[in-house]
Amino acid sequence: MGLLTLVASAGWSQEKPNILFIFADDQSYETVRAHGNDAIHTPHLDTLAQSGVSFMNAYNMGGWSGAICVASRTMLQTGRFLWRAHAVERKMRDLAAKGQTWPQLMQSAGYETYVTGKWHVKIPSGEIFQHAVHERPGMPKDTPEGYQRPIEGRPDKWSPHDPSFGGFWEGGRHWSEVVADDAESFLEHAAGQDKPFFMYLAFNAPHDPRQAPKRFVDMYPQENMEVPVNYVRSYPFKKEIGLYGKKNKNGTFSWQRDENLAPHPRTEYSVRVNRSEYYAIITHMDEQIGRILAKLEDMGLKENTYIFFTADHGLACGNHGLLGKQNMYEHSLKVPFMVVGPGIPQNENRHAFIHLQDVMATSLDLAGIEKPAYVEFSSLMPLIEDSAGEGHLGDTLYFAYQMDLQRMIRVGDYKLMAYPQARRLRLFNVAEDPYEMNDLAGHPGQWPRIRKMFSQLTRLQAEMEDPFDLKPYYAKLF
Repeated sequence: MGLLTLVASAGWSQEKPNILFIFADDQSYETVRAHGNDAIHTPHLDTLAQSGVSFMNAYNMGGWSGAICVASRTMLQTGRFLWRAHAVERKMRDLAAKGQTWPQLMQSAGYETYVTGKWHVKIPSGEIFQHAVHERPGMPKDTPEGYQRPIEGRPDKWSPHDPSFGGFWEGGRHWSEVVADDAESFLEHAAGQDKPFFMYLAFNAPHDPRQAPKRFVDMYPQENMEVPVNYVRSYPFKKEIGLYGKKNKNGTFSWQRDENLAPHPRTEYSVRVNRSEYYAIITHMDEQIGRILAKLEDMGLKENTYIFFTADHGLACGNHGLLGKQNMYEHSLKVPFMVVGPGIPQNENRHAFIHLQDVMATSLDLAGIEKPAYVEFSSLMPLIEDSAGEGHLGDTLYFAYQMDLQRMIRVGDYKLMAYPQARRLRLFNVAEDPYEMNDLAGHPGQWPRIRKMFSQLTRLQAEMEDPFDLKPYYAKLF
């Protein structure tokens, strides 16, 4: 008997389940205590992990610009894979007119829809959600003092807990706390309705500027923070993969914005401080998630609600000499992903490859909505039911960054990165080398594997309608 059949037999199918989607920004899979990071405090995310199923290999497919958030969220709202999402990115109003966005599909099935927080999609959220408040931009307003810092031995020109720098405190209350405030109001309203609800609660945290109240920053003294195992002072291909070399009007060159947050070359001190502030804002967000979960229970809504937690992509924050998410390493592509709700097994992990945007198709499944043909992502309910399932993606994943800068394929344990502008390939065995430090591409014995994987990558490019031609850069592999 399948999971949905079991749950239906328990009687919940007499009414549609509620869907509560909690979305973080820039949160790497490495930042949940329940998933093995003992250095961070995430008690409420830990509760979610223990109360449901965690997908340990949830990925974002990449992005067409430095704002990876835009691509991730456009895929989520449209149900389309990377390049087809890019094709409709500026046509969101056309899709909305056809009722083809995620909240509109939920509304068509009788759901009351709510949204608050970060949006970063090319249509106002209020045009496709019934209740929309505090729509936020891609990131809080930053200040010059927040860049190229800190420098060891010098006074820091910026503070993560000083409200005078604005950012997350613009408006007088930390934006993560505003999301929780709005969620509590939504839940109070939803409790009085006859309709099921779909809530999209999107934090800007832990995106920079990584600001949190002082008590959270004090939890992570920089001297107690560990430097990542794969720390290096400078990434060797930073220019070729688009992280450095943007030409300014005055003829100088600058870093991609994320990579400009700390001094170059990296120092262990600056990495420890950045990771301290990253952990602090995650723990502060975790406290707000606790408020949301408590309110859900207080309003008597928990028993018929599916809760999803994930993030739009990960972040380097000192790994490989990088600070941003514009790269093909696990820390920047992979996110936490948890599902809790009626009939969901407790405290179990799934290791099949998924896309984080599969949450959209999963919610349609739970709502009893037939998946439209244009939705390319897949429901996760079969994988939740079958703990040993290989999954809809099998053993292969495709990734891309910008038009001509990075491509990648993962097949099983092996990951092949292509850096066209460097005419370089990199190969890693992620199972044996989880920190991706040992590039196998220089081993002659690996070239049969590289040729096979490269051929698979080009086939996937065609399937994905990827417009970039790798042949001029790697002619010998064709």
